[in-house]
Amino acid sequence: MADGRRADSERRRQRVKTALQEAVDSGTTVSVSGIARQAGVDRTFLYRHRDLLALIHAAEREPHGSSSSAGPPVSLASLQADLSNSHARNTRLVTQIRRLERRLSELMGEQTWHESGLGAPADHEELQRRVMHLEQMNTELTTRLEERDAELEAARAANRELTRTLNQRA
Repeated sequence: MADGRRADSERRRQRVKTALQEAVDSGTTVSVSGIARQAGVDRTFLYRHRDLLALIHAAEREPHGSSSSAGPPVSLASLQADLSNSHARNTRLVTQIRRLERRLSELMGEQTWHESGLGAPADHEELQRRVMHLEQMNTELTTRLEERDAELEAARAANRELTRTLNQRA
């Protein structure tokens, strides 16, 4: 009975190897479920026989498809790398789109602001120069006013002194 079980197990192992080779030769996608189905065995059979499982996983990682195909060979690793690169590119593009949308919004806002007449006038720099000139004039006039106030106060003090002197003589 044990010999019969060993022979049955060996026949199933051979069917798995044949199914795996056929899948690789035909260029179909290799998976544990697909090979188990094609070989007519249960998936647990493959998980109990680690060597067969290792062969299947190795075939999964290898490029599949016929060697006469026009494109480059495709493997699971290359597909994962393509997916990772696509995600990174997508992230960069989303960031760029947000930046461009923000800039467009700013420009449209400025344009609307100017067209409504509420925006800064076109001769903004001239007005800035005029403001600076008026501020300088204001400072000069304030200084002159303070000097005149000091002179007036001195004249009033002298006038009071003269008036006091005259009042004392009289």
